[in-house]
Amino acid sequence: MIRRGLVTSLRNPEAFFTAVALPVALMLLFVYVFGGAMSTDGAYVDYVLPGIILLCAGFGAGTTAAAVAHDMTNGIIDRFRSMPIAAGSVIVGHVVASMARNAIATTLVIAVALLIGWRPSAGPDGWLAAVGVLTVFVLAISWLAATVGLVARTPESANAFTMVLAFLPYVSTAFVPADTLPVALRGFAENQPMTPLIETLRGLWMGQSSTGQAAGDHAWWALGWCVVILVASAVASARLFRRRTS
Repeated sequence: MIRRGLVTSLRNPEAFFTAVALPVALMLLFVYVFGGAMSTDGAYVDYVLPGIILLCAGFGAGTTAAAVAHDMTNGIIDRFRSMPIAAGSVIVGHVVASMARNAIATTLVIAVALLIGWRPSAGPDGWLAAVGVLTVFVLAISWLAATVGLVARTPESANAFTMVLAFLPYVSTAFVPADTLPVALRGFAENQPMTPLIETLRGLWMGQSSTGQAAGDHAWWALGWCVVILVASAVASARLFRRRTS
């Protein structure tokens, strides 16, 4: 099922291209068009990259949700049920394929960031920690995307899930410091899942977050959000899959 998910991804290069090209285009737009007007310490690409990477993962999750919804509506699940495979392997295959796509997309975004001047100060331990945080995050939203795909009645409605994940980084510290936001938005930005993730990555790569705190001060909140989303989504996916295939 994992191999099937990866092969399906190769047969849909447009979705993968969009998941990579759109975040890269947004990064170039913010760095070269809006970056000069932003008040941040250091180069603006250093500030904006973590948010762009989360956007990249969000766009990829939309592809996963649509793929799961497609499987649930085209009758192929009935064929799989007659084969000697574990029932849940279909969803697991989509999740693993999603993580593989996101790993490639994130690597490409980081490569472009390095080309335009991103210079992280992280050592091997910082990079290892950042990869770990990103892995847990992508795993969590991949299971969340699978849940959405199981709930949705059409691939198109499942793909709309991308819009929700794409919206959250804009109302966080991804592009501007929280203290520049209106009071009402600032409260939401400081307490939603994306902000501690962004600040953790920023701290790991650049030495400190935009709040001046070390990465560890945000990491527990970031991992806590990811674990809650992961556990809730995995349990919900298992129940929904059993219900729709019983």
